[in-house]
Amino acid sequence: MIYLDYAATTPMGEKALEVYTKVAKEYFGNASSLHDIGSSAKQILNASALTIAKTLNAQAKDIWFTSGASEANFLAIQALVDGSSKKGKHIITTKIEHSSVIHVFEKLASQGYELSWLPVDASGKVDLKDLKEIVRDDTILVSVQHVNSEIGTIQDISEIGAFLNEQDILFHTDAVQSFGKIPVDVEALNVDALSISAHKIYGPKGVGAVWLNPAVEWSPFFPDIDQKKKLKTGTDNVPGIAAFATAAKEVQAELKAEHERVKALTDEFRKRVKALDFECVVEGNEKDRSPFILGLRFPGMEGQFLMLECNQAGLAISTGSACQVGSDKPNRTMKAIGRSDEEAREFVRLSFGRDVKEGELEEIIQKIDIILTRHFSKVRQGINKVHIS
Repeated sequence: MIYLDYAATTPMGEKALEVYTKVAKEYFGNASSLHDIGSSAKQILNASALTIAKTLNAQAKDIWFTSGASEANFLAIQALVDGSSKKGKHIITTKIEHSSVIHVFEKLASQGYELSWLPVDASGKVDLKDLKEIVRDDTILVSVQHVNSEIGTIQDISEIGAFLNEQDILFHTDAVQSFGKIPVDVEALNVDALSISAHKIYGPKGVGAVWLNPAVEWSPFFPDIDQKKKLKTGTDNVPGIAAFATAAKEVQAELKAEHERVKALTDEFRKRVKALDFECVVEGNEKDRSPFILGLRFPGMEGQFLMLECNQAGLAISTGSACQVGSDKPNRTMKAIGRSDEEAREFVRLSFGRDVKEGELEEIIQKIDIILTRHFSKVRQGINKVHIS
């Protein structure tokens, strides 16, 4: 099967897997223990934080490891809100964020915070003018995803952050789909908190991290039992974190070359799929889009049906972010950018990674062409469209 769902998860890289196994076997100690075995684990934890920090142009002391990106988003946003010394309960985000961000904002709204939704245009792009109109004197926090996980739109995080800094408003970004694929520099992005994940960059599942700006006040969601300020409590997943750092270092070294390779790959794919005898709509921002994510629609064909047909043909694609897969509701991002319910249900996502080779494009296009030909032939013959409920 040809795997085209890298935005959902990636296979672990060989180096990361090797490090994970070695650390799990030989450095199994609790990093909080004071004996030598615990100290060895602590040294690996510190070295891993330093490695991750270097990829972000940050300091190791400002890196906090979590059980994944969803927890990272929750803890980062909650920490900023709880630590804000500015009076006010107005918070802002968009409707195309990852569900973990939307859920924590809705949770805050249920606790008395006033939530405003920042609109996006038809390509999923935030307009700074809209943000300036929504921001108020009592606004304390804004969260905007760096790269959208379904259509790949890249936001102008640096520009947004510069404005929010001037207004003394805290700014969080979910950088899960940008980290390891495009440059991510916490200083250049002008953010106060940034969330990343290991399993999106060929590291293990169950590991994520948050960078928190040391210049801002934040409070941990969990109480400081030992009087040491920590983003979260619990035993550190040292093998997972070490493998995360290994994967991060590897993708950072290959970032420019891999970006260019995947861009050439997806440009050629778009050219070939557009040449088929079927209408194809490529969603997202034409200029500012990650080449690793390609959101498509073939008008007249449901995305879930296409996904299932592709699976039978040996192509692993998705109908969107993994957190929405299986839902009978129209794709949330599609609705936010102004698509109808029918158009939203036509959406599919192909996402590319290091094991997708140019030589596989012909096979991918041929299989999609066969599926589309068979489907629309039945439609022209008057056979009812297949509806997946």
